[in-house]
Amino acid sequence: MMPGMGLTAIGVTGVTISYAGIAHTFVDGMHALTGLTMFIGLIFLSAGILDGGVSTSNRAKATTLVILSIGLSFGTFALTMNSSNYTITLAGLLMAVAFPSIIISYLAMKMPQYAKPVGAIVALASATGIIMWFAFGFVSPDTYMINEPVVEEVKEEMISTAPVFTISILKDSAIQGNPDYEPDVAHVPKGDVIEWINEDTVPHTVTSSVDFGDTFNSNMMNAGEKYTLDTSKLASGEYEYMCMVHPWMVATLIIEEPKGEVKVMIPQGSGTQKEGQLYYDPTTITVPVGTPVVWDNVDNVVHTVTSGKDATPDGTFDSGLIDAGKTFKFTFSSPGKVDYFCMVHPWMVGSVEVE
Repeated sequence: MMPGMGLTAIGVTGVTISYAGIAHTFVDGMHALTGLTMFIGLIFLSAGILDGGVSTSNRAKATTLVILSIGLSFGTFALTMNSSNYTITLAGLLMAVAFPSIIISYLAMKMPQYAKPVGAIVALASATGIIMWFAFGFVSPDTYMINEPVVEEVKEEMISTAPVFTISILKDSAIQGNPDYEPDVAHVPKGDVIEWINEDTVPHTVTSSVDFGDTFNSNMMNAGEKYTLDTSKLASGEYEYMCMVHPWMVATLIIEEPKGEVKVMIPQGSGTQKEGQLYYDPTTITVPVGTPVVWDNVDNVVHTVTSGKDATPDGTFDSGLIDAGKTFKFTFSSPGKVDYFCMVHPWMVGSVEVE
Protein backbone atom coordinates (compact mmCIF):
# COMPACT_ATOMS: atom_id res chain seq x y z
CA MET A 1 0.00 0.00 0.00
CA MET A 2 2.77 2.44 0.94
CA PRO A 3 4.64 2.26 -2.40
CA GLY A 4 1.29 2.53 -4.18
CA MET A 5 0.40 5.75 -2.37
CA GLY A 6 3.84 7.22 -3.07
CA LEU A 7 3.82 6.40 -6.77
CA THR A 8 0.27 7.68 -7.10
CA ALA A 9 1.23 10.99 -5.50
CA ILE A 10 4.26 11.37 -7.80
CA GLY A 11 2.12 10.60 -10.84
CA VAL A 12 -0.66 13.03 -9.84
CA THR A 13 1.89 15.79 -9.23
CA GLY A 14 3.64 15.19 -12.57
CA VAL A 15 0.41 15.12 -14.58
CA THR A 16 -0.80 18.29 -12.86
CA ILE A 17 2.47 20.11 -13.54
CA SER A 18 2.38 19.10 -17.20
CA TYR A 19 -1.22 20.07 -17.85
CA ALA A 20 -0.96 23.25 -15.77
CA GLY A 21 1.46 24.71 -18.32
CA ILE A 22 4.43 24.85 -15.92
CA ALA A 23 6.51 22.28 -17.78
CA HIS A 24 7.34 22.95 -21.44
CA THR A 25 10.32 20.70 -22.08
CA PHE A 26 9.35 17.46 -23.83
CA VAL A 27 5.87 17.95 -22.43
CA ASP A 28 4.33 15.03 -24.30
CA GLY A 29 6.91 12.70 -22.80
CA MET A 30 6.14 14.04 -19.33
CA HIS A 31 2.45 13.40 -19.87
CA ALA A 32 3.08 9.80 -20.86
CA LEU A 33 5.63 9.08 -18.10
CA THR A 34 3.72 10.67 -15.24
CA GLY A 35 0.44 9.13 -16.36
CA LEU A 36 2.07 5.70 -16.43
CA THR A 37 3.61 6.26 -12.98
CA MET A 38 0.28 7.35 -11.56
CA PHE A 39 -1.63 4.32 -12.84
CA ILE A 40 1.09 1.92 -11.67
CA GLY A 41 0.74 3.58 -8.26
CA LEU A 42 -3.01 3.06 -8.35
CA ILE A 43 -2.50 -0.65 -9.08
CA PHE A 44 -0.12 -0.98 -6.11
CA LEU A 45 -2.50 0.98 -3.92
CA SER A 46 -5.51 -1.14 -4.86
CA ALA A 47 -3.53 -4.37 -4.36
CA GLY A 48 -2.40 -3.20 -0.92
CA ILE A 49 -5.93 -2.31 0.18
CA LEU A 50 -7.40 -5.57 -1.10
CA ASP A 51 -4.62 -7.62 0.48
CA GLY A 52 -4.37 -6.05 3.93
CA GLY A 53 -7.20 -3.54 4.18
CA VAL A 54 -6.83 0.14 4.92
CA SER A 55 -4.03 0.73 7.42
CA THR A 56 -4.92 2.85 10.45
CA SER A 57 -1.38 3.30 11.78
CA ASN A 58 -0.01 6.76 12.49
CA ARG A 59 2.51 6.35 9.67
CA ALA A 60 -0.23 5.58 7.15
CA LYS A 61 -2.30 8.55 8.38
CA ALA A 62 0.68 10.91 8.04
CA THR A 63 1.43 9.61 4.53
CA THR A 64 -2.22 10.02 3.55
CA LEU A 65 -2.23 13.60 4.86
CA VAL A 66 0.91 14.50 2.88
CA ILE A 67 -0.47 12.96 -0.33
CA LEU A 68 -3.81 14.74 0.06
CA SER A 69 -2.01 18.04 0.69
CA ILE A 70 0.13 17.65 -2.43
CA GLY A 71 -2.81 16.54 -4.56
CA LEU A 72 -5.12 19.32 -3.36
CA SER A 73 -2.44 22.02 -3.73
CA PHE A 74 -1.55 21.13 -7.29
CA GLY A 75 -5.18 20.40 -8.12
CA THR A 76 -6.23 23.87 -6.98
CA PHE A 77 -3.48 25.44 -9.06
CA ALA A 78 -4.38 23.36 -12.10
CA LEU A 79 -8.05 24.31 -11.93
CA THR A 80 -7.52 28.04 -11.38
CA MET A 81 -4.32 29.12 -13.14
CA ASN A 82 -3.69 26.78 -16.05
CA SER A 83 -4.21 27.35 -19.78
CA SER A 84 -5.01 23.76 -20.76
CA ASN A 85 -8.39 22.72 -22.13
CA TYR A 86 -8.03 19.18 -20.77
CA THR A 87 -7.79 19.73 -17.01
CA ILE A 88 -11.48 19.14 -16.34
CA THR A 89 -11.43 16.06 -18.57
CA LEU A 90 -8.42 14.69 -16.69
CA ALA A 91 -10.05 15.36 -13.32
CA GLY A 92 -13.21 13.58 -14.48
CA LEU A 93 -11.26 10.54 -15.60
CA LEU A 94 -9.41 10.38 -12.29
CA MET A 95 -12.67 10.56 -10.33
CA ALA A 96 -14.23 7.91 -12.59
CA VAL A 97 -11.35 5.59 -11.65
CA ALA A 98 -10.98 6.62 -8.00
CA PHE A 99 -14.58 6.51 -6.72
CA PRO A 100 -15.43 2.95 -7.85
CA SER A 101 -12.01 1.80 -6.62
CA ILE A 102 -12.62 3.29 -3.16
CA ILE A 103 -16.11 1.79 -2.95
CA ILE A 104 -14.98 -1.69 -4.04
CA SER A 105 -11.98 -1.59 -1.66
CA TYR A 106 -14.20 -0.60 1.26
CA LEU A 107 -16.71 -3.34 0.48
CA ALA A 108 -13.93 -5.92 0.12
CA MET A 109 -12.72 -5.06 3.61
CA LYS A 110 -15.99 -4.47 5.50
CA MET A 111 -18.65 -6.35 3.52
CA PRO A 112 -16.92 -8.87 1.25
CA GLN A 113 -20.25 -10.45 0.23
CA TYR A 114 -21.12 -7.28 -1.74
CA ALA A 115 -17.69 -6.73 -3.32
CA LYS A 116 -18.20 -9.10 -6.26
CA PRO A 117 -21.68 -7.92 -7.31
CA VAL A 118 -20.73 -4.24 -7.03
CA GLY A 119 -17.51 -4.92 -8.95
CA ALA A 120 -19.48 -6.68 -11.66
CA ILE A 121 -21.87 -3.72 -11.90
CA VAL A 122 -18.99 -1.25 -12.21
CA ALA A 123 -17.28 -3.43 -14.84
CA LEU A 124 -20.50 -3.71 -16.88
CA ALA A 125 -21.11 0.05 -16.61
CA SER A 126 -17.56 0.79 -17.71
CA ALA A 127 -17.80 -1.63 -20.64
CA THR A 128 -21.14 -0.12 -21.69
CA GLY A 129 -19.71 3.40 -21.57
CA ILE A 130 -16.68 2.42 -23.65
CA ILE A 131 -18.84 0.61 -26.22
CA MET A 132 -21.22 3.58 -26.51
CA TRP A 133 -18.29 5.96 -26.88
CA PHE A 134 -16.88 4.04 -29.82
CA ALA A 135 -20.34 3.36 -31.28
CA PHE A 136 -21.12 7.06 -31.49
CA GLY A 137 -17.80 7.53 -33.24
CA PHE A 138 -19.03 5.33 -36.09
CA VAL A 139 -22.77 6.09 -36.07
CA SER A 140 -23.65 9.69 -35.26
CA PRO A 141 -27.05 10.71 -33.84
CA ASP A 142 -29.63 12.39 -36.06
CA THR A 143 -28.68 15.89 -37.12
CA TYR A 144 -31.56 17.49 -35.23
CA MET A 145 -29.68 16.70 -32.01
CA ILE A 146 -26.55 18.53 -33.17
CA ASN A 147 -26.08 22.23 -33.73
CA GLU A 148 -25.36 23.24 -37.28
CA PRO A 149 -21.61 23.64 -37.76
CA VAL A 150 -20.37 27.18 -38.16
CA VAL A 151 -18.74 27.56 -41.56
CA GLU A 152 -15.82 29.92 -41.31
CA GLU A 153 -14.91 32.03 -44.27
CA VAL A 154 -11.63 30.88 -45.77
CA LYS A 155 -9.31 33.81 -46.15
CA GLU A 156 -6.63 33.86 -48.79
CA GLU A 157 -3.18 33.70 -47.32
CA MET A 158 -1.30 36.94 -47.89
CA ILE A 159 2.23 36.59 -49.25
CA SER A 160 4.61 38.60 -47.08
CA THR A 161 6.71 41.21 -48.86
CA ALA A 162 8.76 42.05 -45.74
CA PRO A 163 12.57 41.74 -45.93
CA VAL A 164 13.90 38.33 -44.88
CA PHE A 165 16.78 38.07 -42.41
CA THR A 166 18.51 34.68 -42.52
CA ILE A 167 20.14 32.96 -39.53
CA SER A 168 22.04 29.70 -40.04
CA ILE A 169 22.23 26.78 -37.62
CA LEU A 170 25.78 25.77 -38.42
CA LYS A 171 27.10 22.32 -39.23
CA ASP A 172 28.34 20.37 -36.18
CA SER A 173 26.74 22.90 -33.82
CA ALA A 174 25.45 19.96 -31.75
CA ILE A 175 29.02 19.51 -30.47
CA GLN A 176 29.44 21.63 -27.34
CA GLY A 177 31.91 24.48 -27.89
CA ASN A 178 31.40 24.72 -31.66
CA PRO A 179 29.83 27.83 -33.25
CA ASP A 180 26.07 27.33 -33.38
CA TYR A 181 23.83 30.15 -34.66
CA GLU A 182 25.21 32.59 -37.25
CA PRO A 183 25.01 35.46 -36.52
CA ASP A 184 25.21 34.87 -32.79
CA VAL A 185 23.71 38.31 -32.12
CA ALA A 186 21.19 39.38 -34.76
CA HIS A 187 19.90 42.96 -35.03
CA VAL A 188 16.60 42.80 -36.91
CA PRO A 189 14.24 45.71 -37.60
CA LYS A 190 10.73 45.14 -36.33
CA GLY A 191 8.51 43.98 -39.18
CA ASP A 192 11.15 41.90 -40.95
CA VAL A 193 10.81 38.14 -41.29
CA ILE A 194 13.54 35.98 -39.73
CA GLU A 195 14.34 32.65 -41.36
CA TRP A 196 16.41 30.05 -39.51
CA ILE A 197 17.93 27.30 -41.69
CA ASN A 198 19.21 24.07 -40.13
CA GLU A 199 22.47 23.40 -41.97
CA ASP A 200 23.47 20.69 -39.48
CA THR A 201 22.83 16.97 -39.92
CA VAL A 202 20.87 16.53 -36.68
CA PRO A 203 17.60 18.11 -35.42
CA HIS A 204 17.62 21.42 -33.54
CA THR A 205 15.10 23.92 -32.22
CA VAL A 206 14.83 27.71 -32.04
CA THR A 207 13.16 28.34 -28.66
CA SER A 208 12.86 31.55 -26.63
CA SER A 209 14.79 30.92 -23.41
CA VAL A 210 13.09 32.99 -20.72
CA ASP A 211 9.66 31.40 -21.19
CA PHE A 212 10.65 28.04 -22.73
CA GLY A 213 9.01 28.71 -26.08
CA ASP A 214 5.97 30.83 -25.24
CA THR A 215 7.28 33.77 -27.30
CA PHE A 216 8.49 31.68 -30.24
CA ASN A 217 9.35 28.03 -30.77
CA SER A 218 10.25 26.19 -33.96
CA ASN A 219 9.74 22.69 -32.51
CA MET A 220 12.04 20.06 -34.02
CA MET A 221 13.78 21.19 -37.23
CA ASN A 222 15.34 18.32 -39.14
CA ALA A 223 18.39 18.80 -41.35
CA GLY A 224 17.66 21.27 -44.15
CA GLU A 225 14.37 22.50 -42.67
CA LYS A 226 13.51 26.16 -42.10
CA TYR A 227 11.62 28.12 -39.46
CA THR A 228 10.28 31.62 -40.09
CA LEU A 229 9.23 34.25 -37.55
CA ASP A 230 7.28 37.44 -38.27
CA THR A 231 8.87 40.08 -36.01
CA SER A 232 5.94 42.49 -36.42
CA LYS A 233 4.25 40.60 -33.57
CA LEU A 234 7.21 41.02 -31.20
CA ALA A 235 7.93 43.99 -28.97
CA SER A 236 11.22 45.80 -29.51
CA GLY A 237 13.94 44.48 -27.24
CA GLU A 238 16.37 41.64 -26.67
CA TYR A 239 15.36 37.97 -26.86
CA GLU A 240 17.69 35.14 -25.90
CA TYR A 241 16.93 31.84 -27.59
CA MET A 242 18.35 28.33 -27.44
CA CYS A 243 18.13 24.79 -28.78
CA MET A 244 16.04 22.59 -26.47
CA VAL A 245 17.89 19.48 -27.65
CA HIS A 246 21.35 21.03 -27.14
CA PRO A 247 20.87 23.70 -24.43
CA TRP A 248 24.46 24.98 -24.73
CA MET A 249 23.46 26.43 -28.11
CA VAL A 250 22.42 29.98 -27.15
CA ALA A 251 22.09 33.14 -29.27
CA THR A 252 20.50 36.58 -29.04
CA LEU A 253 17.86 38.28 -31.17
CA ILE A 254 17.52 42.07 -30.90
CA ILE A 255 14.34 43.54 -32.36
CA GLU A 256 14.83 47.22 -33.17
CA GLU A 257 12.46 49.94 -34.25
CA PRO A 258 12.76 50.45 -38.02
CA LYS A 259 15.23 53.16 -38.99
CA GLY A 260 14.89 55.61 -41.84
CA GLU A 261 15.93 54.35 -45.25
CA VAL A 262 19.16 55.46 -46.92
CA LYS A 263 18.96 55.80 -50.70
CA VAL A 264 21.69 55.03 -53.25
CA MET A 265 21.12 56.03 -56.88
CA ILE A 266 22.20 54.00 -59.90
CA PRO A 267 22.60 57.03 -62.20
CA GLN A 268 22.13 57.46 -65.92
CA GLY A 269 25.01 56.15 -67.99
CA SER A 270 26.39 53.87 -65.26
CA GLY A 271 26.18 50.93 -67.67
CA THR A 272 29.00 52.48 -69.71
CA GLN A 273 32.53 52.38 -68.34
CA LYS A 274 34.09 55.84 -68.69
CA GLU A 275 36.19 58.24 -66.69
CA GLY A 276 34.31 60.50 -64.31
CA GLN A 277 31.10 58.42 -64.40
CA LEU A 278 29.38 57.72 -61.08
CA TYR A 279 28.21 54.10 -60.95
CA TYR A 280 26.58 54.14 -57.52
CA ASP A 281 25.78 57.51 -55.97
CA PRO A 282 27.12 57.76 -53.32
CA THR A 283 29.76 55.11 -53.91
CA THR A 284 30.47 54.61 -50.20
CA ILE A 285 27.97 55.10 -47.37
CA THR A 286 28.08 54.63 -43.59
CA VAL A 287 24.90 53.50 -41.81
CA PRO A 288 23.97 52.27 -38.31
CA VAL A 289 23.11 48.62 -37.74
CA GLY A 290 19.49 47.88 -38.68
CA THR A 291 19.30 50.53 -41.40
CA PRO A 292 17.57 49.63 -44.69
CA VAL A 293 19.39 50.81 -47.83
CA VAL A 294 17.44 51.31 -51.08
CA TRP A 295 19.13 51.25 -54.47
CA ASP A 296 17.12 53.14 -57.12
CA ASN A 297 17.89 52.33 -60.76
CA VAL A 298 17.34 55.58 -62.66
CA ASP A 299 19.42 54.31 -65.59
CA ASN A 300 17.74 53.02 -68.74
CA VAL A 301 19.31 49.54 -68.58
CA VAL A 302 19.19 46.69 -66.05
CA HIS A 303 21.67 46.43 -63.18
CA THR A 304 22.26 44.34 -60.07
CA VAL A 305 23.41 45.04 -56.53
CA THR A 306 25.42 41.98 -55.49
CA SER A 307 27.61 41.68 -52.38
CA GLY A 308 31.22 40.64 -53.00
CA LYS A 309 34.54 41.78 -54.45
CA ASP A 310 36.37 41.29 -57.75
CA ALA A 311 33.13 40.25 -59.47
CA THR A 312 32.80 37.30 -57.04
CA PRO A 313 29.55 37.14 -55.01
CA ASP A 314 29.88 36.34 -51.30
CA GLY A 315 26.21 35.43 -50.74
CA THR A 316 25.28 38.21 -48.31
CA PHE A 317 22.71 39.71 -50.68
CA ASP A 318 21.84 39.82 -54.37
CA SER A 319 19.14 41.94 -55.94
CA GLY A 320 18.86 39.99 -59.15
CA LEU A 321 18.18 42.10 -62.24
CA ILE A 322 16.80 45.54 -61.37
CA ASP A 323 14.85 46.96 -64.30
CA ALA A 324 14.97 50.65 -65.15
CA GLY A 325 12.86 52.60 -62.67
CA LYS A 326 12.82 49.77 -60.09
CA THR A 327 14.44 49.54 -56.65
CA PHE A 328 16.08 47.01 -54.35
CA LYS A 329 16.12 47.22 -50.54
CA PHE A 330 18.34 45.41 -48.04
CA THR A 331 18.62 45.88 -44.27
CA PHE A 332 22.09 45.64 -42.74
CA SER A 333 21.76 43.88 -39.39
CA SER A 334 25.40 43.14 -38.59
CA PRO A 335 28.33 45.59 -38.25
CA GLY A 336 31.21 45.56 -40.73
CA LYS A 337 32.13 46.65 -44.23
CA VAL A 338 30.20 45.15 -47.16
CA ASP A 339 31.45 45.58 -50.72
CA TYR A 340 29.13 45.14 -53.71
CA PHE A 341 29.13 45.34 -57.51
CA CYS A 342 26.91 44.91 -60.58
CA MET A 343 26.92 41.41 -62.11
CA VAL A 344 26.05 42.85 -65.56
CA HIS A 345 28.62 45.65 -65.39
CA PRO A 346 31.37 44.45 -63.00
CA TRP A 347 33.23 47.78 -63.10
CA MET A 348 30.37 49.21 -61.07
CA VAL A 349 31.41 48.88 -57.40
CA GLY A 350 30.35 50.37 -54.09
CA SER A 351 30.51 49.69 -50.37
CA VAL A 352 28.49 50.04 -47.18
CA GLU A 353 30.13 50.56 -43.79
CA VAL A 354 27.79 49.31 -41.04
CA GLU A 355 28.43 50.64 -37.54
